[in-house]
Amino acid sequence: MKIDFSKKWIQRMISLEGDFAVGAGINALDPTPDSFIEYKSGAGKSHLALSRFVQLMRREQGITIDRLAELADIETSELLNIEQNYQYAPEPRTVYQLANYFHVSRSRLMQISGLSSKRDTDLIYESVRFAASSNPLAKLTPEEREALDIFVKVLEDK
Repeated sequence: MKIDFSKKWIQRMISLEGDFAVGAGINALDPTPDSFIEYKSGAGKSHLALSRFVQLMRREQGITIDRLAELADIETSELLNIEQNYQYAPEPRTVYQLANYFHVSRSRLMQISGLSSKRDTDLIYESVRFAASSNPLAKLTPEEREALDIFVKVLEDK
């Protein structure tokens, strides 16, 4: 079966759309919920904090990426992506496992990883502040240790 639309009919339909964006293909068939858009758009602000948090916690314990992956029961490649790619969106299971391993709030770690539509502005602020005050490659300085301790307290359940 072939469906033919006249040019006049198509132009009429376009005029009815007004200023709305018209999509075609899979995006038109499966619209993205608003909560998903919010979740994705705000995620980048705190990915750096997640990366730095994992790096500093691992370094504080004196373990390798491979050993942390083994202890937390997560994929080494996923952990590498978290630590080295600030735009990487980790799997929910990975964040859950890391929260359990580091004994911090799962919901708060989900927020700073961008996996939660819930947005605690104070947590995001503290995440950015923490990320800005740490160096992921050097030995933990007293200032970094203090910043890490404060951030762990922020991540713990209230």
